[in-house]
Amino acid sequence: MEERENVQTNAQMSKQNSKFARKMDQFWGVSRHGSSFKIEIFAGIATFLAMAYILTVNPNSIIGSTADVRWSSVFISTAFGAVIGTLLMALLAKMPFAQASGMGLNSMTGLIIGGAFGFSYSFGNAMFLIFISGLIFLLLSIVPIGKDKKTGAYITLREKIFDGMPRAVRTAIPVGIGFFIAFIGFQNSKIIVDDQFTLLSLVDFKNAILNKEGARLLANNAIVALLGLAIIAVLSHYNVKGAVIIGVLVATLFAWPLGVADIDILLGKKDGISWKFWENFKTFFNFKPEEGGVFFSLFTEGLKFPKESILTSIMIVITFCMIDMFDTMGTVVGCATNAGLIDENGKPDHYNKIMYADSIATCTGAFLGTSTVTTFVESGAGVAVGGKTGMTAFVAAILFFLSIFLLPIFAFIPSAAAASALIWVGVLMIKNVKNIDFHSVKNAVPAFLTIIMMLLCYSITDGIGIGIISYVVLSTIIYVVDLIKYAINKEKGAEKPKWEISVVALVVTFLFLIYFLVPTVF
Repeated sequence: MEERENVQTNAQMSKQNSKFARKMDQFWGVSRHGSSFKIEIFAGIATFLAMAYILTVNPNSIIGSTADVRWSSVFISTAFGAVIGTLLMALLAKMPFAQASGMGLNSMTGLIIGGAFGFSYSFGNAMFLIFISGLIFLLLSIVPIGKDKKTGAYITLREKIFDGMPRAVRTAIPVGIGFFIAFIGFQNSKIIVDDQFTLLSLVDFKNAILNKEGARLLANNAIVALLGLAIIAVLSHYNVKGAVIIGVLVATLFAWPLGVADIDILLGKKDGISWKFWENFKTFFNFKPEEGGVFFSLFTEGLKFPKESILTSIMIVITFCMIDMFDTMGTVVGCATNAGLIDENGKPDHYNKIMYADSIATCTGAFLGTSTVTTFVESGAGVAVGGKTGMTAFVAAILFFLSIFLLPIFAFIPSAAAASALIWVGVLMIKNVKNIDFHSVKNAVPAFLTIIMMLLCYSITDGIGIGIISYVVLSTIIYVVDLIKYAINKEKGAEKPKWEISVVALVVTFLFLIYFLVPTVF
């Protein structure tokens, strides 16, 4: 009798689990996208591992040192910002992208607080400027400015901006993103290092053999990343699921004896990195800035700005808006293209909802006390594993939440090990180069500049901006010349040239000229 009841109970539990799984499948469309729960879980883990470095790098970029009383608070706000932003991407946009405090934008936040813009801005001032930029970003994402002629659906300004982007630039973005992600991996792993004569050079591997402590560590970092890349490539060749995760974890194990991973981090013996998460929470929710509180700092200390700083503040907000808008656009287009989550015009699926998630996350991050929360290019690591739905983002969000309580574990994974995943993503994204039309000069030049300038300027936004400007300039010159030729040969039946530059492209070009040419400091 008892055995029969156990069988019935197990059957009921199995049925309930099956029902729950079906609901999850229906919500995210896992089966519909040709994916599986296993793939999505692995993809979420891969995305998190590729992004985990932001948890400790972001406080260092904004605050500068673990000795600062606010360091642990910014760590907490970084983690919470990533959790909320990634959950928005998972539940609202249902796309496999993760969000966190953006690199570059966090350095700019640190410069604002440090007085590099000519005024003594407080931490709260910086958060208030980020909040305003996020609010503008949100309005651009939700305010309709017209209707789609085919579907009759309302079109927002950000969607209009995407539609008005030259195709030459749009098709080049995924390739540029691939190079950019790989370059980040090469730098993080010290495979590529600074050089006083050539700016950059290959690390000297001979130092891994010679007993030169500092130089040897650089070479060991590179060896760890290349080992991880080799493991990922071989496992991927044999279609092993979770190849990226296995590569990163194995590289981490080898990093320990090579001195690249610090066991003291895992033991909680490093400044600012502790198992005592409750102490971090206590500091974070303290509303007194002098005691390390950053939560709601845009209200507690952010409303009182330095005198005569209004013009500089406006330009800072515009800069934040431009970087966030086009970094997000570039990242989303690149990762969605690689995942096959685009329509016939190259627009990512659920584009408007992606933009909602991104802009809401920026505003939320400012409330929490962290720099602009944006979509991360490292999301490509999860896409490379096969992630195609919001479940990938959901898994990454859970891991970001756990990291609040298990900081030493995630901080132990060295950036060199995670870099192997980034380099692998670059390998996969280069295939998109076949979509670029190199036969036409007015397409080839902007596409090339978009790709190469993302890499050389270390900025997705700069690459897109230079690509658009070059397209508009070249197309205008060619149009004027063709128009003159048409006027001369009109009687011979010459065909009148077409004006191919959209109004949106002209407006965006003007905005980029302001971004590139107008000083931030007044």
